[in-house]
Amino acid sequence: MKRAGTLRLLSDLSNFSGAARLRELLAGDPAVRVRCSPDGRHLLLLRPPGSPAPQLLVAVRGPGAELESAWPLGQPSPLDAFLLPWPARSALVLVWESGLVEVWGSGVGPGWRLLQSTELCPGGGARVVAVAAPRGRLVWCEERLAGAESQLGPPAVAFSHRVCVRTLEPSGEAGTNLGSTHILLHHCPAFGLLTSRKDLFLVPTATTWPGLGHILLIWSPSKGKVVVAAPCLGLSHSKSLNPGRGDTWDFRTLLRGLPGLLSPRELLTVHTWAPTPQGLMWLDFRGTVSLVQPHGGSRTVGTLQEAPASLAGSAALGTFHGTLACVLGSTLELLDMGSGQLLERKILSTDRVHLLEPPAPGMEDQEELETRGGLRLLSAVGLFQVGWKAPQSLELPSAEDMVFEEASKYYQRRSLRGAQLTPEELRQNSTFRAPQALASILQGHVSPSALLATLRAELRDYRGLEQLKAQLVAGDEEEAGWTELAEHEVARLLRTELMGDQLAQLNTIFQALPTAAWGAVLRVLQLQPDGNGHLRSQAPPDVWKKVLGVTAAGKEPPNGMLPPFELLCQCLCRLEPQWLPPFVELAQQQGGPGWGAGGPGLPLYRRALAVLGEEGTRPEALELDLLLGSGRPKAVLQAVGQLVQKEQWERALEAGLALSPSSPLLRSEIFKLLLAEFARHRRLDAHLPLLCRLCPPDLAPAELLLLLRTHLPDELEPPAPFPEPGAEPPLTVGLLRALLKQTGTQGRASGPVLSLYEDILWDPGTPPPTPPRVSALQTSDHPGLEAWAPSGQGLYVTDTG
Repeated sequence: MKRAGTLRLLSDLSNFSGAARLRELLAGDPAVRVRCSPDGRHLLLLRPPGSPAPQLLVAVRGPGAELESAWPLGQPSPLDAFLLPWPARSALVLVWESGLVEVWGSGVGPGWRLLQSTELCPGGGARVVAVAAPRGRLVWCEERLAGAESQLGPPAVAFSHRVCVRTLEPSGEAGTNLGSTHILLHHCPAFGLLTSRKDLFLVPTATTWPGLGHILLIWSPSKGKVVVAAPCLGLSHSKSLNPGRGDTWDFRTLLRGLPGLLSPRELLTVHTWAPTPQGLMWLDFRGTVSLVQPHGGSRTVGTLQEAPASLAGSAALGTFHGTLACVLGSTLELLDMGSGQLLERKILSTDRVHLLEPPAPGMEDQEELETRGGLRLLSAVGLFQVGWKAPQSLELPSAEDMVFEEASKYYQRRSLRGAQLTPEELRQNSTFRAPQALASILQGHVSPSALLATLRAELRDYRGLEQLKAQLVAGDEEEAGWTELAEHEVARLLRTELMGDQLAQLNTIFQALPTAAWGAVLRVLQLQPDGNGHLRSQAPPDVWKKVLGVTAAGKEPPNGMLPPFELLCQCLCRLEPQWLPPFVELAQQQGGPGWGAGGPGLPLYRRALAVLGEEGTRPEALELDLLLGSGRPKAVLQAVGQLVQKEQWERALEAGLALSPSSPLLRSEIFKLLLAEFARHRRLDAHLPLLCRLCPPDLAPAELLLLLRTHLPDELEPPAPFPEPGAEPPLTVGLLRALLKQTGTQGRASGPVLSLYEDILWDPGTPPPTPPRVSALQTSDHPGLEAWAPSGQGLYVTDTG
């Protein structure tokens, strides 16, 4: 059913002090600048210089006095004004073109009073052209007038500006603390300054040198970096810019180090700029609305049905609930920010309309809580909220009905029966006590004191979480805040049934913030190294069951999502790959039937290998460690085979020796595999002691020799006493003696010889007797022996014939 856009009247301005003057300025001056305080209680109206009195009006909603100020003709009026959200009181900052700054406060006494006055440009050598007041700071762009710069040509004058910053904070009950000046950018063009709750945008102006009119900068104080972006070129570069560390940039040097930004392009033809929570939006003269995000990327949001005719026409942009609101003259258009589709177009009763941001999180009063997140529209008629109206046929269920509906879905997922579990059955069946107890609490059957005692810890955690979210929205310590929020969310998800949306959310957190997600897993699983390269865990079995479990019915997770165990393996592979094998070994020691460890389905080491990629593309070291640590015979043999191919003999031998004595068959297979290599070549000779230790104790010498004979290389020629130069030396009895001793020690004691070859191992103590020598005279009885006599040694034999 189609939604309907609504304008809900929040106030007819009668509850603001100075309501008559407020309506007069809103209706009479189209160029008036309107700002709202972060708490929504103050409205600031500033008229351009030369306007009739009053030039400044601050109206207060509820109790409090308004502030009207006027400056006589010939006396300069403020360049800009800001309302600051100080805790004890509201503060007003006025900034003049000369650099004069005045800070006014209310709540200290009756009305408004001046708290401090100072100069941003002491000495009068500069002129302020733009100013902004991001959170806790005052930033301005000034044009340097002193020295010889005023006599330089146009290119040099174009770089005669600089951007400076000073901290601005309350001090005591009625004081302010304005810090020292720090220069962010030297020698830069004239920039306009716009601020959101997180970022400061430096945008080109009408006086910017044409060659730089397509460049804008985004400074994120919480991150300490600046992004230089050229939206028309699709380019952006990020650099460090943290005043706390003394960072500063010469703008010309900055551009020279960023290739491609100075390519000739047309200027940005901007009619209206508008900072939003999503980034910086601008409307061009063709009616196209574009968005530059804080990281520098840009995209087109949509196109209005009518374009602004000229700069004189009024326009305002704002966003709420994924919707872009644009007021152009007396027309309000609502566009979907995702698709750019026009959702609704309304004709307003006036063309003098201003869009105001909603109050900052945590600063709303009770009335504002009902309209949280909406965009507000201000005119002389009143203050309105722009929002969407739900269809009248939509009836919201009561809290009690929602409890039983959600409980029925939860129990149905865990139930094995085929019948559908209904909310009515839960109400009547006493078996399901949890939803009935919660419904009783919501109906008020439990006393407030007992309920508070039961929920005290949960309320404390919830309050801390809400404060953390408000801190993130405000932009304070953004990186640490996101890390803490991710840790909270991962810990919460690991306590739930990880299915559907919960699993998708867990995948998203691991992809966006892997370091924070893994930190949460460390605490939930209570993982600690034991000093020997292994991990230990004290987490209860229920937690491991959720981590190691697979999807229901063995189905693949939808949309490419990974189960929890695969997510952890993928995260470890990215962050600390050396801890992946110990983690998989620890996981294999946990679990029960159907957990993924020791149950049906793929073993855990194969699930971890699947995360590393296809076979042949995995990191070799990680694959070997996972195979060796799996404890599965086929996996260990596969790993030893890979080590043999890589000729990592020592590690292959240590892998076999690391197996427990309860795996004699696997040790025997590894020994036979390495013995075959020992028979083929001599590259294992240096590791012969380890090979002897791996030798099975029940292997007989005859079996050893038969195994060796099987793998000895074939002899194509009679053996020579010495190998040919460069040839592989043959296996000798000397090398074999150590192995034969290892096998023979198991059966050699006293008694008969157990093997035909065992006498090779034992030294008899005395040499065998020398065979009798054959004399030279006896050779005549055997004439055939003369052929064996060496040449020259048979000359002493006399011929008797």
